[in-house]
Amino acid sequence: MSFISYYFHWGSDDVMRLDHNSRRRWCEEISQINSSLTPSDSRKKEKSILEFGRRRG
Repeated sequence: MSFISYYFHWGSDDVMRLDHNSRRRWCEEISQINSSLTPSDSRKKEKSILEFGRRRG
């Protein structure tokens, strides 16, 4: 929620009105935008917000 709120300047009520899949889609969209704006040499280092909760196997 805070990720979407930060980038879109939406309040928590607005974000909570979205269903889980919509919130996830917006996180993916924001991450893609951030990746496209990141210089190519540091692009490999940057992760999507969705990757932070994943376990390494």
